[in-house]
Amino acid sequence: MTLADFFAPIDIKKIYPTQGYYTSHLGMKISAYTETFPDLENDKPDIAIIGVQEDRHAIDNSGCALGPDYIREKLYLLNEGPYSTKITDLGNIKQGESITDTYVALKTVAGELIKNGILPVILGGGQDLTYPQYLAYEGLEQKVDVVVIDGLFDLDDDITQQNIQTTSISYLNRIFLHEPNYLFNFSNLGYQTYFASQESLRVMEKLYFDAHRLGELSGKINVAEPIIRNASMISFDIGAIRSSDAKANANANPNGFYGEEACQLCRYAGFNDKLSSIGFYEYNPAYDDNGQTAKLLAQMIWYFIDGYYNRKKDFPLQPRSQYLIYKTSLKHEDHEVVFVKSKKSDRWWMQVPYPAGGSKNERFHLVPCRYEDYNTAVGGEMPDLWWRTYQKLV
Repeated sequence: MTLADFFAPIDIKKIYPTQGYYTSHLGMKISAYTETFPDLENDKPDIAIIGVQEDRHAIDNSGCALGPDYIREKLYLLNEGPYSTKITDLGNIKQGESITDTYVALKTVAGELIKNGILPVILGGGQDLTYPQYLAYEGLEQKVDVVVIDGLFDLDDDITQQNIQTTSISYLNRIFLHEPNYLFNFSNLGYQTYFASQESLRVMEKLYFDAHRLGELSGKINVAEPIIRNASMISFDIGAIRSSDAKANANANPNGFYGEEACQLCRYAGFNDKLSSIGFYEYNPAYDDNGQTAKLLAQMIWYFIDGYYNRKKDFPLQPRSQYLIYKTSLKHEDHEVVFVKSKKSDRWWMQVPYPAGGSKNERFHLVPCRYEDYNTAVGGEMPDLWWRTYQKLV
């Protein structure tokens, strides 16, 4: 079986504009599967777009399976930036006979792409597809850092290992309880407190995961940059954007990120040298007046692409001459906290030592941080990020 067996070609008639594409449009730059499946081996792209037409477990948002082609229609009309893109659109993974078949298809496709250094951009479909996106990393033998941008924790407090299900509002249970466990860190960006049960907040705290309220980030979107920079994969629920900016979701809410903030988050994601997959979920064209949400999603993906082609490639920290090392002493501790700053991008990292016997190959774990974390340590206090990271290393 080859990757081509999982895909249906794009019906170009559905998305082709009446006036055609300009030579600068992405529609003229992207190599799309319309007749012949792309040769990924001999003409390897940087990015592969994957549509997934699956919504059977998208709770209260039936119809989002039709989203991928509507997003493509708007994306292809955007102009290429000041760089030469190498992007392939592989078409759509159709619904399998069972939803498990769809999950297996996405896991297999995304896993093969990631293994070969091609970054999949997944267009859903329900957000339960985050689970097979995560499973794509299973064979890579590495720890995974997951970032979900969502106004809710998709975590069912009543689910146990015996009655666990995968839906758009409970897929995190599957990720957290999955064996073997290769999840190192989970971060949520933009949750709204009245949607979060106290039990789910306790779970986040107990596991030393990161949960950031919408209020922490609203108007201060740069706070999210180091969190996104630490991600191996990102899942973006369109419902995290306020309904006035993105109403094409049956579960849309009046509060959320502004459209321009969503674009900035995507640009941060593109900048992330470590990121190897991203998914956009829950867009439902049935609720999209004049295609406004599809346009926003297309612009978000454009900003992701723009960030990708402007990566600084300053992680891992080689060569050492491109970095500045800062050492700070704490008031009531016997050891120092070491920070690293890139000369290329002015971005900061913090060294967190492995406990004795924690790693055979490395002495410390490098976690992205902010200048404010450095100032906290200079003031003699332990940054909260250092402590939470250390607890996960123990």
